[in-house]
Amino acid sequence: MRRQLEIDHGQPCVTDPGTNILKGQPGFTQQESAVMNTLTTSFVARLRNRDEAAWFELWEIFGPVLRAQLSKWGKGRIGVETVRDLTQETLAALSDSIDRFDPTRGARFSTWLLSIAKHSLGDEIDRRMALKRGAGKKPLEFDERFMTQVASVEADDVYQENVFRAKVYASIRKSEAEAEFMQFQVYRMRVFDGTSGKEVAESLGISEPTVSRYLQKVRDLLRRRLSETVALYSFTSDEETEAEKAGLGSEDVMFDEALSEIFHQQSRLILEDETAPSQSF
Repeated sequence: MRRQLEIDHGQPCVTDPGTNILKGQPGFTQQESAVMNTLTTSFVARLRNRDEAAWFELWEIFGPVLRAQLSKWGKGRIGVETVRDLTQETLAALSDSIDRFDPTRGARFSTWLLSIAKHSLGDEIDRRMALKRGAGKKPLEFDERFMTQVASVEADDVYQENVFRAKVYASIRKSEAEAEFMQFQVYRMRVFDGTSGKEVAESLGISEPTVSRYLQKVRDLLRRRLSETVALYSFTSDEETEAEKAGLGSEDVMFDEALSEIFHQQSRLILEDETAPSQSF
């Protein structure tokens, strides 16, 4: 990578469970806290405190989505390493500029992230064009307008769907880490792999009623983590209703079908990201 980020670990954030106001953290107004839920407010505070783990969460969850979008904009003119560098710079800029973010303007998390990525790509193209002309060009300072005037950035349906699927995929990974291994294996085989309940039982050496019980237990966990994760990375009410619109607020069978489809779609995006061939600018 072009540079290694140096992010200091911040102090733990303390929240009041009865309100959305973060205690002991400067920079939050009551108006901001009223707009963002407690989870989101706490996460933003971690970024403001230079919490490296919070930054890495963004890299893991939204990195593949940003790289897909940057590659789409680049139209084959920028290589994989440059795309990765720009993704890193985008997330670093997000962390650096979080103090100037104004949630009262109604900007979606996804659109705000996209506007910063577009700014980073524009700077890179300008710099390279200047170098081709034989003249150096000082990189532009991060412009606050890219946080407050994001409506001018076109966020198409594919990008918005990718961001939403990234949130869902993150909730699946969180659930997998939290659930008992055997229980999650039952859900994976039954829902993601499409294996019949009888075959799952025979394969794992358990009874079919146990398969059903494990399915429900993991499903309940997935619903909770999905709700939390979507809320965590959502700045607007329409973002928070995306799960229900995608069929993830429905009865169990439809929930499993919708979750499986999203899981496989996001898995393909991640695989494409990991296997992208090297390419020069």
